[in-house]
Amino acid sequence: MTPAPSRRHQKYSFNLGLEFGKYLEGKSCDIYSAPFDVRFPIGGGDEKTYTVVQPDICVICDKSKLDEKGCVGAPDLIIEILSPYTGGKDATIKFDLYQEQGVKEYWMVYPGENLLDVFLLNNNGKYELLKKYTQEDKVKVNIFEDLYIDLSKVFEDE
Repeated sequence: MTPAPSRRHQKYSFNLGLEFGKYLEGKSCDIYSAPFDVRFPIGGGDEKTYTVVQPDICVICDKSKLDEKGCVGAPDLIIEILSPYTGGKDATIKFDLYQEQGVKEYWMVYPGENLLDVFLLNNNGKYELLKKYTQEDKVKVNIFEDLYIDLSKVFEDE
């Protein structure tokens, strides 16, 4: 059994969710945090088969993708907070899956270092590292015109 995420992991997830939640209040996009199933269809047949992931945080602006079980298809933004147990998978397998499925923006948070990598999907369907951010930075959320997240609030530990 995989251990629960660390206290720091949970704190950063909560802080990010809070920042996004304040911004999204009264807007048409929704934010969800784990455990929340994102189902990516695989194959082209009539029988529904999915690859299921549970990102730490995802933002979904197309409400037609939502059902009672979660989300079917690519969220607009996914955030993974890396841990010793899942970090390798988040940085490789999930990175490739999110890219292939068309997630527009992917954030990888490194809680031990208080760092954030922001990847954007380019016109060729490949992720490009936009920038590495530290806790002194304000991050532009690229799927929205006017949202900046102050990482000093996110990486606030005490």
